[in-house]
Amino acid sequence: DFPVLVCPGQPKLRANTTPEEIVRYSPRYMDVINLTTSQFETVEVADFLKSAGDSMPAVEQIISIYEDRRFRQPLIGSVDYEKDDVVVTFDGLLNRTSFIQKIETLLKLLQREVKHPVDIEFACDGESLYLLQCRAQAPAKFARPAPIPRGIPHSQLLFSANRYVSNGTAPNITHIVYVDPVAYSELERKQDLLAVGRAVGKLNKLLPKRQFILMGPGRWGSRGDIRLGISVTYSDINNTAMLIEIAKSSGNYTPEVSFGTHFFQDLVEAEIRYLPLYPDDKSVHFNEDFLLRSRNLLPELAPEFAALADTVRVIDVAAEADGRTLCVLMNADLDEAVAVLTEKDGVLEREDEIGPVRHATEGQDWRWRLRMAESIAGQIDPIRFGVKALYVLGSTKNATAGPASDIDLLFHMDADANQLSDLTSWLEGWSKALAQINYHRTGYKCDGLLDPHFITDKDIANRSSYAVKIGAITDPARELQIGSEVSGL
Repeated sequence: DFPVLVCPGQPKLRANTTPEEIVRYSPRYMDVINLTTSQFETVEVADFLKSAGDSMPAVEQIISIYEDRRFRQPLIGSVDYEKDDVVVTFDGLLNRTSFIQKIETLLKLLQREVKHPVDIEFACDGESLYLLQCRAQAPAKFARPAPIPRGIPHSQLLFSANRYVSNGTAPNITHIVYVDPVAYSELERKQDLLAVGRAVGKLNKLLPKRQFILMGPGRWGSRGDIRLGISVTYSDINNTAMLIEIAKSSGNYTPEVSFGTHFFQDLVEAEIRYLPLYPDDKSVHFNEDFLLRSRNLLPELAPEFAALADTVRVIDVAAEADGRTLCVLMNADLDEAVAVLTEKDGVLEREDEIGPVRHATEGQDWRWRLRMAESIAGQIDPIRFGVKALYVLGSTKNATAGPASDIDLLFHMDADANQLSDLTSWLEGWSKALAQINYHRTGYKCDGLLDPHFITDKDIANRSSYAVKIGAITDPARELQIGSEVSGL
């Protein structure tokens, strides 16, 4: 299913403009409550309308009839749901009622009072509008226009873009997950197309959080025709730093991108960057050789998906680029973006005199966080809390943490409920105290700085949850010495 996108200020401005596009991307499924079974169900719109369309209130405001490559608005009781080509367009609601004007007025009122743009959830019975939820869309800390350096050597440039670019920076990228558009288009079986989505979901759990980017063809999150893009849910991509949709031409056809709309609100709240790429545009750079010729880690990381190695590629950037990491810089004012290979300290080698581009971190934040993690490990009483081992992972372990990064800790536990409760309370005190210290050091406020995860012997045996990080091929967790200060070592 695809959403119907409407801009309250310009309701006639549509993402899909031709009748063929409107039909193709109209919603095909709807969620309903089955009053007999008291269950949520997803049903096809066409089937639902055939069985209940005549009794559905205001249905003529929701649907249009498609005939002779044109749409017409139906009259009440005039639709033959068995024969008419019924398409969900909401044209009647948008063009023949004051609904969209009311929504625009409400959004402006809330923005004025909250001092920020807002997103809302609402319900409407045709007369009254019920506001269910309102959240401020405060600008993200790092969603500022990034400076775009000039004269970057092609050897250090992975790709560039000049269409639909937003603001932001994705620094310290250590891995790339690249789904080859050509190979994906050549997959013939639906089960193989679905397997690509499952492979991405597995990699999402294995790779270092916010230090890898996802690059794939067309529309990430496709549900209906999954040849339009990779079929994933938000939980399959939620750890990435950036979601990139590639519109690579095949003959005279250029795939359409979704602009992240399948996960839009989730991407915004998680500060996951989005970018569309058009590699066939002669004015941009796209280093496909690096993506296709680099060593593919997929068979080692997820051997159950090794058969997809020609389609899904996992690249260790540092291993392939002499210790460099990748930094993506985006500037909406210029409508430009570049992905640049930088040195370990975040400095970009330049051919001009503009000066170096550095990552958001100044290099001290990860050191302080690692010292704090070591101090926590040293003061843990393993018998009191039932802790068998403690590991640090993520940006603190990888020396890439910035002033807003948390400290990811992995606890190997053999504890009862009381021990786990005591440890959780003890860690909460540490977390709040470290957050306050970090605020005085950097000016970044947060409720807590620790992000603890707990695993058991069973998790390790099954290689489930965060246990996969212990002894992992890539980005393994780093073990810390526990109880050294308690025991006097």
